[in-house]
Amino acid sequence: MSTDNSAANSIKSKLQLVITDSRSLGVLLLICTALSLILTNLKGVGNNYYNFWETVIPGFGQLHLPHTILHFINDALMALFFFHVALDIKKEAIDGEISSPRRMMLPVISALFGVAFPALIFTVITSNTEFTSGWAIPAATDIAFTIGLLSLLGKAVSHSMKVFIVALAIIDDLCAILIIALFYGSTPDIYWLLGVAGFAAVIYLTNRYYHQKLVYLFTILLALGMWYCTYRSGTHATFAGVILAFILPIKRMPAFEKRLSFPVNFIIIPIFALANTSIIISSTSIEGLLSPISLGIILGLFVGKPLGISLAVYILTKFKIVRLATNVNWMVFIGVTILAGIGFTMSIFVSNLAFPDNKLYQDIAKLSVLIASVLAMIVGYTWIKIAATIKHKEKVQPQTVNE
Repeated sequence: MSTDNSAANSIKSKLQLVITDSRSLGVLLLICTALSLILTNLKGVGNNYYNFWETVIPGFGQLHLPHTILHFINDALMALFFFHVALDIKKEAIDGEISSPRRMMLPVISALFGVAFPALIFTVITSNTEFTSGWAIPAATDIAFTIGLLSLLGKAVSHSMKVFIVALAIIDDLCAILIIALFYGSTPDIYWLLGVAGFAAVIYLTNRYYHQKLVYLFTILLALGMWYCTYRSGTHATFAGVILAFILPIKRMPAFEKRLSFPVNFIIIPIFALANTSIIISSTSIEGLLSPISLGIILGLFVGKPLGISLAVYILTKFKIVRLATNVNWMVFIGVTILAGIGFTMSIFVSNLAFPDNKLYQDIAKLSVLIASVLAMIVGYTWIKIAATIKHKEKVQPQTVNE
């Protein structure tokens, strides 16, 4: 019996290590993406797999709910993802890397430049075409992949650089959330928005003044009501998750964060990846990789992101607005900015919103996001490894000469 318990505890501890390892989610997303692409384009299986995500959920249409599996994932399940992201943003703003004007200036301005440059590149390339609505696709950095690769790089990237890029990615996500709310919803219905405000007020007041355990369950029920009103209002439904995170009192945040971390990272995001990377790779979609939409996304993420972030840091340090650590390895830093061009989750999400009625454009946009992200991963990782090796040799060389 004790042997069984020790074996069970050993398995549990190993699973815990995997779950808490920052590299795990990135690896899982890569597996899900590869699996989805393979299944979609596999003869005899592809059509069934592709059509599965468009399956209508019985009764949901009549209730004015997201009526297909894909629609439900992107509008309902992803509201939990946005809630989780918004909790991270709020936590950093209260007691983290963006908790004071001095600390937030560098990552905030760098993130804004890192959003503006890809959007500008995309807009210039797609000007006078029907693709201009996709300007926000290359704007966001994927936290999971970026942190995962930084973990793989170990000591090659300093702690200060890791803190900077994580703070930047968090602000980047906030920018993406605001863009989605402001530019990718329909004209809001004032009556449903009043419903959102009403539910938000009740959630805020009950969590502020009541401390019973039932408040947690009550909050979930009210949050569902707020999500439904948001969905019906014309504002993108996922924004309900952001509102909930920002109105929750600080004391309530750890309980929600603890319960959501695993399902969001290891269930919802992988399901999102499986559903949204079901892309048919046809001759038409491959030809589309030479179109303005594809070039705009690839250049926006792979060139615009590092260019915008690097320029922001250069300007801020050149005019002594901020000061960096004295031991910053600028070649490694450039490699880190290249990794910021990994734009998986948010970029794919915006691809759906930018071209809601054109599946081909969605597929071309998503393929372009994947290509740009893989380029950023490979080039960024290789760049940092080489830069760190050169720096190490420079440190060792004087010792060798003296000997």
